[in-house]
Amino acid sequence: MTRKKRKTREAATIHPRNKYAENPPDFALLASLYPSFQPFVFLEPRPRIDWTDFNATRELTRVLLLHDHALHWWIPDGQLCPTVPNRSNYIHWLEDLLSSDVVAKANSDRGSNVRGFDIGTGANCIYPLLGASLLGWSFVGTDVTNVALEWAERNVKSNPHVSELIEIRKVDDTLDGLTIELRSNVAVDNECKIMNGMDGREVGPSPPSSSSKETIHSEKRYHGPPILLGVVKDGEEFDFCMCNPPFFESMDEAGLNPKTACGGTPQEMVCPGGERAFISRMIEDSIVLKQTFRWYTSMIGKKSNLSFLISKLWKVGVTVVKTTEFVQGQTCRWGLAWSFMPAGRKIISPHVTNKSVSSFMLEGLLPQVSATSILQSVERFLSVGGASCKLNTSSFTVDVTASNDHCRAILENGAYEVDKGASGVAVEKSEPQPSADLCFRVSVFQQIPGTLLVKGSLHHKSSPSSGSFSQIFHRLEEFLKAESCKEKVL
Repeated sequence: MTRKKRKTREAATIHPRNKYAENPPDFALLASLYPSFQPFVFLEPRPRIDWTDFNATRELTRVLLLHDHALHWWIPDGQLCPTVPNRSNYIHWLEDLLSSDVVAKANSDRGSNVRGFDIGTGANCIYPLLGASLLGWSFVGTDVTNVALEWAERNVKSNPHVSELIEIRKVDDTLDGLTIELRSNVAVDNECKIMNGMDGREVGPSPPSSSSKETIHSEKRYHGPPILLGVVKDGEEFDFCMCNPPFFESMDEAGLNPKTACGGTPQEMVCPGGERAFISRMIEDSIVLKQTFRWYTSMIGKKSNLSFLISKLWKVGVTVVKTTEFVQGQTCRWGLAWSFMPAGRKIISPHVTNKSVSSFMLEGLLPQVSATSILQSVERFLSVGGASCKLNTSSFTVDVTASNDHCRAILENGAYEVDKGASGVAVEKSEPQPSADLCFRVSVFQQIPGTLLVKGSLHHKSSPSSGSFSQIFHRLEEFLKAESCKEKVL
């Protein structure tokens, strides 16, 4: 029974078409089939690997690609090592976007042949290999460094059944000059004045306040090799581009997480301004290239960047913005997609949110502040109001059940605010209300070092107490952020 519940929870976090949604990697089986993997597997108390060992994670990726995808693969030491289930999620999300009627189909002579563009494919070349083997898509994979290009080519040629579908293209890193940047800037200025094709309203930046002027002025601009402009050839058309951007601003920031060892070179992990500056340049390039791509997409590592980038997209007149969440184990990432194609059907406002799910970020945390310590703070805060809390440190969750009285006590900032009789039992302050316990789960996910995502979700979406849930979760956010500030002061 326990095994079934675990699978159900996993399936809810992984794309349903992902090969690993119902059948996560069986380390014991893989070790028995592949002797080279056996030294990295610990069988007790349960089969596992040491995620801080780069050699172990690289060998796991190699055997998964061979066992489940018939792909021969390798990367040298120090290169970024991808996780196969996580990268598969991105491929299947793209498949969803391309099969939807959210935007019009591209007018192309390629028929049903899908063509993708992988920005910074890396030595691992994981996205083109997965897209070609799973779905028969063709790809252009780009990169800058000679090592990445050499090994990407090796990985493609090692798989002749998909090699004809994948082109590896070198980016000329001497082209990041004034010409490309000026073309991008002119495009941004012009596109702020265009009409949104979805509803005919004019899209342009609202008059900035003094505070927003400061934000814009201090925003770091991308300086590095070309991303799309100067790399895409004249006359080329693609169904999508995809990107695992450099998340960090420095290698010191990239190396702060002691729990994983995924490798990664400075070119793969770092750029001035981090992912926000990198994806902002992607957006500027897309304004010039317009319908060269049906969909522009990128992965995002920090949720705080998501709202900034979405706002930027609407200001430049895109027709559609779509987002998704990639959850793998205790790591959470987001997918961002936009298009300049005509809208294919009526789009639901991107600002409508699901009230049964809420989340917030805790950023700038000290190294000693872990996901477990945050969960303990969640339990302490909610149990003070009398709510029942079940903390699970293995899944990094707290399951909460709260009555109407408990909800009131929590919102009044603690049970001590509720009148108690001699027996210590809370006394009703208002008229009796229908008994409808509020049941929800709080989960904590590792983002990048020093950043945690706290997510709350109602167990019953039809709960009449969803309003209380939103209020309680907002109060929890205030409490945890105040606690993290105290830690910094101490």
